[in-house]
Amino acid sequence: MRAVIAPSPGGPDSLVIADLPDLEPGPGEVVLDVVASAVNRADTLQRMGFYPPPPGASDVLGLECSGTVRSVGADVTGWSVGDEACALLAGGGYAEQVLVPAGQLMRVPAGVPLATAAALPEVASTVWSNVFMIANLQPGELFLVHGGAGGIGTFAIQAAAALGARVFTTAGTPEKQQLCLDLGAERAINYRDEDFVQVVSEAGGADVVLDNMGAKYLGPNVRALATEGRLVIIGMQGGIKAELDIAALLGKRGAVIATSLRSRPVAEKAAICRAVEEHVWPLVEAGRIKPMVQAEFSLDEVAAAHALMDAGEHSGKILLRT
Repeated sequence: MRAVIAPSPGGPDSLVIADLPDLEPGPGEVVLDVVASAVNRADTLQRMGFYPPPPGASDVLGLECSGTVRSVGADVTGWSVGDEACALLAGGGYAEQVLVPAGQLMRVPAGVPLATAAALPEVASTVWSNVFMIANLQPGELFLVHGGAGGIGTFAIQAAAALGARVFTTAGTPEKQQLCLDLGAERAINYRDEDFVQVVSEAGGADVVLDNMGAKYLGPNVRALATEGRLVIIGMQGGIKAELDIAALLGKRGAVIATSLRSRPVAEKAAICRAVEEHVWPLVEAGRIKPMVQAEFSLDEVAAAHALMDAGEHSGKILLRT
């Protein structure tokens, strides 16, 4: 099979398409013939040498995919050769085949094309597990998501709005702000010339903040919290070390939570996938959450796909078709 690896850290041109052995499933595993994967920020970090795969995971890039079942290992029930599925991965998605723990397979939501479904597993699992399972966002609460026009942001806006939250978001251009408003945000804040802390505080403060920036936004995010607000950090695009004002956090009886999805145990990922199928897929099937795909590339064009991600000018997801 053909697969994309990053043999040495570097830019998009460091990615290599390699010929690797076909895959065979072990007990509890399924092999998919991949139709499409999607590019995530974590993939670019892995390419640069900053985010290696967890122990035992594939060195092939790609944290999500869609495709058809090629083969099924022992002890797997509910899946047969030829079934269509999408999958949450610890790695391996940028390939013609991928090995998946059966619990991380999800059915494709009705009405979603198979290739488009590759844009769903990572964002849906990230948003549902962090915003709803961990931070327990409730109807009527104010939710702030940074980077609202990105893959996580566009999904988070739609999911939170569909479930009755007030959604504020940050975005860097008028076009991206308008997209966020169209998706259901009440307020889209241009972080280049507006103070999101002031805007959110004037609205009563954020009950939940979903942050991909890390260090750069730690202080402002805490100041933007409402009483008993929950800050969930899922990325480090703005650095890894910052000073935490504990007095400010105590004064708000707030919580700072840092989570990751890729390194979680298989059983935890399976539980998240089941929750996504139960709670999120009905919203997708009803049209209340729409997969947002801006661009599609072939496997041979993977360097161009990564260059687009690195530029940060895209909105929604970038697909990589096999």
